[in-house]
This record gives sequence, structure tokens and C-alpha cells, in this order.
Amino acid sequence: MTQVLGIVDIVWNGRTIPVEKGATIRLGGIKNTGVTYGRTVGRAQEFQGTEVNAVTNLERGQRASALLDENEGELQVVCDTGQTYVIGDAFLEGDRPQMTGGEGGKIPLKWMGGVPEEILA
Repeated sequence: MTQVLGIVDIVWNGRTIPVEKGATIRLGGIKNTGVTYGRTVGRAQEFQGTEVNAVTNLERGQRASALLDENEGELQVVCDTGQTYVIGDAFLEGDRPQMTGGEGGKIPLKWMGGVPEEILA
């Protein structure tokens, strides 16, 4: 039986961040966009960055500020199927995260970056 993607681990600047089920990665690179003109459709290319979304929880004794780094760094998305995506120029994007009480102190995190390097184990 073939194994498919199940567990995703996030490593941000050398520190493993435990994340909830449902983390996503959109691989960056060139994408085609349909351009309609007259009675035909052409394509225009544009660059789309890598996007990684994950949710972690605030633990007892943990500083929330330790997760929030405004600088660029290395982000690794490690899959239990053997793929590791390394984004060397990743950064946390968007507003400062809002924590949700009563639900584990959920902290949504979103990273953006360039084209990742894919490594197979």
C-alpha cells in the first residue's frame, strides 16, 4: 500500500514549530493566467510566491513573541512522505496573529517566499 501525505512539520529558522493538522503549502514559481481577447484566449505568465499556512498553539511558559520574527529566514516544510521544501527567503506575512482563547491559544501563521528547493529523502 502506498503512503500519502499525512504529517507536516514546520522548521522556522532552525526551530521546530508543532502545528495542527491541515497545514498547507502552495509552491511558488511561474504560473499561467488566461487572457481573453476577441474570441480567443491567450496566456500571460507571472510569478507566484510560495505560501505556507499553519496553526500552532500557545503553550504554558512559551513566549508568543518567540514565534513572531519580522525578518527573513529559512523555512522548512517537512512531509512524512519524504519531501522537504526549503524556502531560504521566507518571512511571516500579514497582520500580527490573533490568539484564540479556549481553543488552545491557536496562533495562525502565514509565510511567503520565493521558489522552494525540493529535497527527497
